[in-house]
Formats: sequence, C-alpha cells, structure tokens
Amino acid sequence: MPAQTDTLLRYRPWRGELHGPLWGAAAMARVSLKLMFRRRQYWGLFSLSLLVFFFFFYGQYLVVWITTRLADDAVSVGGLKVPVKDVGKFFGRLALNGTAHTFGNFIWFEGYVVVIVLALAGSVLVGNDFAHGSLPFYLSKPIGRWHYVLGKCLAIGVFVNLVTTVPAVLLWLEAGLLDDWQTYYLGNLGLLAGILAYGLVLTITLSLLVVATAVWLRRTVPLAMAWMGAFVLTRVLAGWLVDGLNYGEAWRLIDLWNDLYLVGLWCLGADPATIRPQTQPPFWAAALVVAGVCAGSLLYLRRRVQAVEIVS
Repeated sequence: MPAQTDTLLRYRPWRGELHGPLWGAAAMARVSLKLMFRRRQYWGLFSLSLLVFFFFFYGQYLVVWITTRLADDAVSVGGLKVPVKDVGKFFGRLALNGTAHTFGNFIWFEGYVVVIVLALAGSVLVGNDFAHGSLPFYLSKPIGRWHYVLGKCLAIGVFVNLVTTVPAVLLWLEAGLLDDWQTYYLGNLGLLAGILAYGLVLTITLSLLVVATAVWLRRTVPLAMAWMGAFVLTRVLAGWLVDGLNYGEAWRLIDLWNDLYLVGLWCLGADPATIRPQTQPPFWAAALVVAGVCAGSLLYLRRRVQAVEIVS
C-alpha cells in the first residue's frame, strides 16, 4: 500500500485562475511592501512625516481660529503675549490658507523624509536583488524584465504617495471644512487635480530614480549618500550660485527637488511671481530636467537589467 506521504510528494497542478505577467508585477509590489512594512526604521520615518502633516493640519486650523476669534488681540504662547499679527505673519510664510502654495510647501518639507525613506527602500527592495543574485530567479519566471522594474516602481510609488499625496488630499479636505465647504470644494477642484498630478510626477520620477540608483549602488549607505548629494548638496550649491554669486536662475535647475517643486506648482496652477525664493527658472525648463532624469533612468535600467542572465 502507498505511504501516507506519497500524495504529498506527487505533482499537484495549479487549480486557480491564471493571469498575465502584469499580475506578477503586482504580486512583486505586494511582497516588496510587506518587506518594508516589517522594518522598524520605516515606521520611525513615517512617524516623522506625520509630524510634518500634523503641523500643517493644526496650523491651518490655528490660522482660521486666530483670524475669526481674536481679531487684533494678543495670543498667549508659552506664557508670553504675542500679537496676532506676528503669529499670522509666521504662519503666513507657510501659506496655511488652502491655496496652491499650502500643498506645495507641505510636499516640499516632506521631501526631507522622502529622501531617507526612498534610500532605505531602494537598498532593501532593489539593491539586495542584485547583491544577492535574486534577480535571475525572478526573471526565470514567466515575467519580463520590465515587469520586474514595474513591480518595484509600484512599491516605491506607494511609499511616495503615503508621505506626500495622501496627506495633501487630507489637507485639501480640511481646508474645505474650515471654510464654506461647498464654495471651496467646487471652486478648487483644480487644486485637487493638481495635487494628484503632482503626486503622479513624484511617483514616476522618484520611483525610476530610486530603482536606477539602487541598481547602481545597491548598499544603503552609498545610496543614502548619493540621495543626500542629489537632493541636499545640490540645493545648497544652487542657492550659493544664484543667491550668493548672483548667477542666472537657470543654475537652480541642478536642484532636482526644486525642479519637482516647480513642476508641482505648475500642476497646482500657482503664479510664478509668488514662488519663493526668487528668482526661479520657468516651469517648462524644470519639466524638461525632470523628463530628462526619467529618460536617463529608463535607459540605464534597460542596459543593466538586460545584462542579467536568466536561469531557465
């Protein structure tokens, strides 16, 4: 008689519904998200991004409360009486009034957290596949090379939108509740569309750049240093060249995060004359730089991923 374990050793065909390779990319993204959600570093950085969100969330409420309740009186801050106009001036620099600059400033400040989160995600989700030889295993399955890239970009896009787009939409909803909600929502549907478009630009650009740099550097520390150089040092250098040495505003284009900020304000419909700091390059020039970064990342990924030998 056959042993009890014989049935376990026999081939059992797949009885579920078969899907195309795109579902393989979605499954790869799902597994990547689970891998990141298990790390404590991610939750610590996500908590830091929530602090920025709550600052803008309660800042909007505080501005409305000050302007409607206190008129020209003073407000107590830490036991000191501060004139309302000074408090309003402080929050006015952040444009906490539900306009295009509110959401642009919010995503700008979230960029400091995004850089660190994506440096960690790139090394864990992509760099380890090249460092430990996991990529040939993935490509031996019935999926293409670009399905692998798509799956990783989808996972990174989730992180980008959780930190930027989703909180910005919540701020838009709060701004309507603090005002005449029918007038605000119906009159600012373009702002909502701009927030979603800004998030799409960030998702495409940053996901491609993360995957490309992770394929190149692979390790967390070199990847973090490269991202700090791309998003922090270039900002300092651009400010020194334009504001310090009075070079042309075109030198600000070396700051990629500022380019994304300009493209986002373009999507939000902001007036170029209201952008700070001045002077800034035109929107179309920033869009060309962002498009060039995406194209360069795609070309590099095409070269590196096609060079991997598939184990059949």
